Order: sequence, then structure tokens, then C-alpha cells
Amino acid sequence: MPGEYSPYLFVVTMVIAAVAFAATPLLLAWLWAKKYSPNKPGPDKNATYECGLESKGDAWIQFKAEYYLYGIIFLIFDVETIFLLPFAVAFTGLGAGAFVAMAVFILLLVEGLAWAWMKGVLTWK
Repeated sequence: MPGEYSPYLFVVTMVIAAVAFAATPLLLAWLWAKKYSPNKPGPDKNATYECGLESKGDAWIQFKAEYYLYGIIFLIFDVETIFLLPFAVAFTGLGAGAFVAMAVFILLLVEGLAWAWMKGVLTWK
């Protein structure tokens, strides 16, 4: 029927607009690079490192996983304890539901710390 509205017309329009919104800056940057940045190959540009020092020796080094685990544990507890600050600031104005939610949150933090301790993640070897 000629005058009927399709419910997918809005979705298709939004998808086209989203693709155009993302593709337009990329296309403009590509055109700018083609016009104002001509390709000038040379030994310096074709080198592995255009600036800095050439690497010497093998790039593979032995990395201790303990450093990674300490970093992950630190990030988890650092970020999660920052979530306690708004609760502490607004403590007197919150109800019992907020207190229970924060108690569960702290319980999960303590449980994670106990798990890491029992697994030996916090023991330096």
C-alpha cells in the first residue's frame, strides 16, 4: 500500500546515519592524506623503527606472573574501595536497603581477598 508507514524505516535510517557518522571522518582523513601526504618511501621510513634505537638481541624475556597477579589484585581492590567513598559520604541519608547492599559488597570484597590469600596469590616467591 503506497501510504503505509514501515516500522523498519526508522531503524534503517538510524543505521545509515550511524554508518555515515562513523565513515565520514575516516573518508575525510583518507582524502586529506592522499592529497597532502604523498608517499615518500626511503631507507629511514622503511626501517623497522622510524625513530628510537634498533633492538638488539631476542625480544622474548621471561616475565614473572606474580607481578601481573599483584597488579590485577591491586586494581580490583583499589577501584572497588573507591566505590565505598560515596557510600561513606552519604551514609546518614541512606536507608537500610543501601546499608545491606553495601554490606554485601564489602562481604564480596573480603571473600575475594580471602580467596586470593588461600590460593597463595599474595605470597611473594
